[in-house]
Amino acid sequence: MTARTGMGMRRRLLLAQTLVLLAGGVTTGLVAAVVGPPLFRDHLHQAGVAHNSNEQFHAEQAYRAATALSIAVAITVAVLTAFVVTAYLSRRLQRSIAELSAAASAVAEGHYDIRVASPRLGDEFDELATAFNQMAERLQSVESTRRRMFGDLAHEIRTPVAVLEAYLEAVEDGVKTLNPETIAMLREQTARLVHFSADAAALAQVEESHTLVAPDWVDTADLVSAVNVAFADRYAAKNVTLHTSGGHTGPVWADRQRLTQVLGNLLDNALRHTPAGGRVTLTAAQRGADMIFRVEDDGEGIGAEHLPHLFERFYRADTARDRDHGGSGIGLAIVKALTEAQGGSVDVSSRGAGQGSIFTVTLPAHTPPAAHDVRYEPSVSSSSK
Repeated sequence: MTARTGMGMRRRLLLAQTLVLLAGGVTTGLVAAVVGPPLFRDHLHQAGVAHNSNEQFHAEQAYRAATALSIAVAITVAVLTAFVVTAYLSRRLQRSIAELSAAASAVAEGHYDIRVASPRLGDEFDELATAFNQMAERLQSVESTRRRMFGDLAHEIRTPVAVLEAYLEAVEDGVKTLNPETIAMLREQTARLVHFSADAAALAQVEESHTLVAPDWVDTADLVSAVNVAFADRYAAKNVTLHTSGGHTGPVWADRQRLTQVLGNLLDNALRHTPAGGRVTLTAAQRGADMIFRVEDDGEGIGAEHLPHLFERFYRADTARDRDHGGSGIGLAIVKALTEAQGGSVDVSSRGAGQGSIFTVTLPAHTPPAAHDVRYEPSVSSSSK
């Protein structure tokens, strides 16, 4: 605690009240001294009192004494009243400010669960208390998300690292040899770490407003065709059919690289959750002033209770199953962030487990009124199915 210097709030308020009262008393006294006697003397003359008589002299003396006494009593009562009122209000103000100061210090030390009560000293103080509570609640939410994210990061990294460590120890002990099967497993786990690192970096870049979105006219048919070519081999390797449709649509106003990343993440997500022999469809269609991209699969589907949380970081409808698939858990968070950065929205629907799922990305199909490079300002929350 630092030593307090100068006057406190209570003394300042009392001094201000005293100065106001003194100014009022002095002004009242001067007015009474200058204006009062001539008026009083005139009334005495009208009442028949002779000029410069003893009666006039004593009456004026009595008037001056009564005026001075009245002003003194009034100022004394006003000062006492001001002292009581100031003491009461300053105590309430001081208590409220001290509570707010203590709460702010607690928040600075990491106690984000603290809240302050409304002081009921006016709208301004109530709004201050409300704003502080909202700030503390927001910080608590951010801290909770940060802790959960670091826990999830540690868990996600631990799995492939443990597999790598186990295989390397087995090779060192002679239990396993560096045959093609072992090398393939090591490469798979290494690739999983690299993929996870890239996804985490991409999400951090987008949510910290470092991603520059440069929208331009994008040929929808060409974009869909390019995405199809990029994923054809991977889908064929798993024996999942990839069908695309979008040859009769117009251009879309978007960042081609970011939109390709959005569709790529959705197709990658669909491939992980669609078994061999399944089918995934990517379609693009214009609806009014919007371009609608749909990625539909006939795979595992999503339970209704999971749909509202699907775009949250590291959220998984089936944790164990998704880790087996090797998903980073943040692919859909990147989809949401990049879509919103381009002025669009993303939604998901499913008829339930085993019924497949549909992801819908909506982007403007026209030039905005002010078409220029924009930076993404992240929303409060934004991961993989």
